[in-house]
Amino acid sequence: MNNIIDEFIQKESSSGVLLIFVTILALILSNTAIAPLYQSLIHIPIEVRIGPLHLDKTFSHWVNDGLMAIFFLLIGLEVKRELLEGHLSSIRQAMLPGIAAVGGMAVPALVYIAFNMDNPDPVALTGWAIPTATDIAFALGILSMLGSRVPVSLKLFLMALAIIDDLGAIIIIALFYTSDLSLVAISVAFVSLLILIAFNLMGITKKSLYFFMGLVLWVSVLKSGVHATLAGVALAFTIPLNAQREGKHVSLLKDLEHELHFFVAFIVLPLFAFVNAGVDVSNISMEQMAGPVPLGIMAGLFIGKQIGVFGFSFIAIKLKLASLPSESNWLQLYGVSVLTGIGFTMSLFIASLAFGNVPLFHDTDKLAILVGSFASGILGYFLLRMGKKAIA
Repeated sequence: MNNIIDEFIQKESSSGVLLIFVTILALILSNTAIAPLYQSLIHIPIEVRIGPLHLDKTFSHWVNDGLMAIFFLLIGLEVKRELLEGHLSSIRQAMLPGIAAVGGMAVPALVYIAFNMDNPDPVALTGWAIPTATDIAFALGILSMLGSRVPVSLKLFLMALAIIDDLGAIIIIALFYTSDLSLVAISVAFVSLLILIAFNLMGITKKSLYFFMGLVLWVSVLKSGVHATLAGVALAFTIPLNAQREGKHVSLLKDLEHELHFFVAFIVLPLFAFVNAGVDVSNISMEQMAGPVPLGIMAGLFIGKQIGVFGFSFIAIKLKLASLPSESNWLQLYGVSVLTGIGFTMSLFIASLAFGNVPLFHDTDKLAILVGSFASGILGYFLLRMGKKAIA
């Protein structure tokens, strides 16, 4: 039994499979007689008080503001490593995924805006960033299920694109989803960040020091009005990639990245899906799903993403700014472009920032994310299955 569990955890597709299972579980719980119990669970208040410091949030808020900060810490570590020595460390390597990522963010946003330009509710336009995101766990999970049908070069392309996409999401959150600012809290966060940078420059490799100052940084950012998840990104960029400890080379960044992977993939993201994907579909009509917000999200994910990623990639390759990933063909590249429409957890997260936890659009935004993501996943899977037979 233990061997079966170990094999499941080690598979690339496992986190994606778990996310699907948890999402279905949340939907079942939200649409059965135990729905009130589910709602009570995700909204149960959890309070932490240490002297004058007081944090009082619901379980769902702790997941969205606390655990997701760890998710963004992992993203930050991956971005830093890729920029310094990975697939984004040279302009030539970064050109195709970079151009594709720009298209994959710009076109879906424009599609959403086109649907909501004349929406009488001004809040609707704040959701423009929802279809710009890609859930890398889901997308890579589908690729891994296809095995050797998909060349390694395309997997690397998708990973690099998703990392740039996540970096774009971080910038969007910082610029467009920040509330009223507290100068005192921002000052504390700034000092904390300076101390963390000093740790890096001094070559300090003690995880406990980074953990403590990272916790101070997170609390201060949480209180500042800037979304708390950005503290995870800021902390990541201060973690040293290469350092010396007792005359030996160590990489605190790679060690931490490795240690966080399991926790994020099998605890953080499933919990996030569990508290955010529970949509009561019994109260949602087809007329509501035909509204500009859900239509904008579904069209942005399913149509905007594939047009943006594939279209910008096609132009870049034809202009000889980049080349088609090795051992791949156009149909396979198109299939991967479709897969980027799996917004799921990242789109749900941005939706929670744009619209809050109040069901302003009767949860049609969440259902639209699920529909657009699953449609992209299914079409992308079948395109990639056929892509092996095509000739480049």
